[in-house]
Amino acid sequence: MSDVEALKAEIKKLSARAMNAKMNLHDLSEELPINWQTVLDVAQKTYDAFAELEAKREQLKTLETA
Repeated sequence: MSDVEALKAEIKKLSARAMNAKMNLHDLSEELPINWQTVLDVAQKTYDAFAELEAKREQLKTLETA
């Protein structure tokens, strides 16, 4: 498997993880004020998932243009 193919597979997994984190944050927001104490933790996990996804997308873009 090439580096590009491996990175695309990793991006696919990260995208699913980011979407799951987004839905968790969305669900939490609809339940507020219940579990308000977990907002920062859930938001941080969502932020981290999207940050990692964006970094990998930039890495793929660099590989594809090289």
